[in-house]
Amino acid sequence: MNTAAIYHRPESEFAYLYEKETLHLRLRTAKSDISSVQVVGGDPYLVEKGQRETPIDMVKILSTDLHDYWFASVKAPFKRLSYGFVLTSEDHVQVFYGDQGLFPLSKNVLGSPNLYFRLPYFHEIDRFKALKWAEETVWYQIFPERFANGDKSNDPKGALRWGSKVPGRQDYFGGDLQGVIDHLDYVKELGINGIYLCPIFKAYSNHKYDTIDYRKIDPDFGDEKVFKNLVEECHKRGIKVMLDAVFNHMGDQSPQWQDVLAKGKDSKYAEWFHVNAFPASYKESNDFEEAHQLTYDTFAFTPHMPKLNTANPEVQEYLLDTAKYWIENFDIDAWRLDVANEVDHAFWKKFRKVCDETKKDFYILGEIWHSAQKWLEGDESHAVMNYAYTDAIMGYFVKKQLSLKEMVSAINQQLMLYRDQTNQVQFNVLDSHDTPRLLTQAQEDKELMKQVLVFTYLQPGVPCLYYGDEIGMTGGADPLCRKCMVWKEDEQDQELFQFVKKLIALRKTWQKMISQARMDWQETNEENGLLILERKLNGETLQAIFNTGKQEMNLAITGEILFSHLSQQKVERITLQAKGFLVLKI
Repeated sequence: MNTAAIYHRPESEFAYLYEKETLHLRLRTAKSDISSVQVVGGDPYLVEKGQRETPIDMVKILSTDLHDYWFASVKAPFKRLSYGFVLTSEDHVQVFYGDQGLFPLSKNVLGSPNLYFRLPYFHEIDRFKALKWAEETVWYQIFPERFANGDKSNDPKGALRWGSKVPGRQDYFGGDLQGVIDHLDYVKELGINGIYLCPIFKAYSNHKYDTIDYRKIDPDFGDEKVFKNLVEECHKRGIKVMLDAVFNHMGDQSPQWQDVLAKGKDSKYAEWFHVNAFPASYKESNDFEEAHQLTYDTFAFTPHMPKLNTANPEVQEYLLDTAKYWIENFDIDAWRLDVANEVDHAFWKKFRKVCDETKKDFYILGEIWHSAQKWLEGDESHAVMNYAYTDAIMGYFVKKQLSLKEMVSAINQQLMLYRDQTNQVQFNVLDSHDTPRLLTQAQEDKELMKQVLVFTYLQPGVPCLYYGDEIGMTGGADPLCRKCMVWKEDEQDQELFQFVKKLIALRKTWQKMISQARMDWQETNEENGLLILERKLNGETLQAIFNTGKQEMNLAITGEILFSHLSQQKVERITLQAKGFLVLKI
């Protein structure tokens, strides 16, 4: 028995309240090392008297290249629990694992209440709650400057003709909020029920991540009246609205930073930023060493984005009032938090409290590209942009950097980082304003793109479509991924549009199963690329078959075909082309 691999931690993703009186327990062991696991224990006050409930068998749910993960759902009618694990190895060695470590299994050990893990009371207020509406949402990301020009009167000086060139970093084309309003029926037709807008507040650049005024709509995009109309029109169509909050840093054209530059340490905003030496300055240079001679902290090494001191009470008040202002006055539904991992946890806890108090069931999404357990404990963000999860998908299907088994291992590892209800609302992106477009990464192979989309839309979490992907738009890394949306129908891929529309409908129809059902990898054949994934819930089974290899496959199937490139709905044998897929109801 590989005892070093055995791991569990109470009050974490390994032991958490899923429902009011239901505890989810997980245990990690070395791969293929343990033959069975049981949960033993019961009410803490009864365990102290030597009374234990009937042991519960754990189920091996997922595996990575190194570990197996075991699961059990435990009811506790008195809302408290003492528990331990009895592990049996493949060679029949048995041990007890509890709060004080591993012990050879014996009556004496089982009768020692202090050796058990303990959850003294299940506090409902501490339970991480997934938002039902968030689970049911398919998001659509819009980069406002490039989506549509609905009002030419607010075009910035020097704005270029729409789509007249591949965008450079400083180019403007006149996209605005009226343009979004004008095309909401298009978004609705696609099946989208949530839009995520990149920053819309007054800023210096075309991307607006260098905020000048958090309380003003950027005049390039319109005004507060137009934005209020946008939210109202979205809500009429059942579409939620998420805004981008850039609270890690401000733009250097903001009045607060300009005051610091003018008055130095005597500025009333001197403590709003992390100025390490006055005067605040930087050196423009192409030389790496000189270019980073900043006397103040910034986002990355960008001198035009000075970092805010979110531990400062005045900064906190300003930003928290800003968050409340847009919820109260414009009825937005969600915040996406830019560079959330570089802002202190104490601030985000206050931010979450303000949002929760201002609007019920408000969704908070953190931009965090790495493991994010600390932000996802129920008192900060509901979810993060799940780049690590989709990195695994892209790494196998598109970039060919991972083997099939490595992808499955990586996906399983990500799923075990978080509570089940967290996984249900994680934000799954295949591309965004920060990455090359999906079709470009797929070498403009639309059949591959379709296969990747189907696989991703069957994963737990909520999918987000980057504007224009549905009509075949291409583009490399920033700024090439920020091209003007193509609105001429004869320049759009209408077949791809219909495909994405049907895929979104499938995902929404089977949302509850896709969100909540356990992952069951039926087949991961490294040699021929056959991948079969099943999801089961309440007696129903959804099966997805993918040919990720290079040769066609002749397969026997059972069930009703829900989604594929085939026209038949009920067949017994099919020929599945390379990059082909089937989604079946078994």
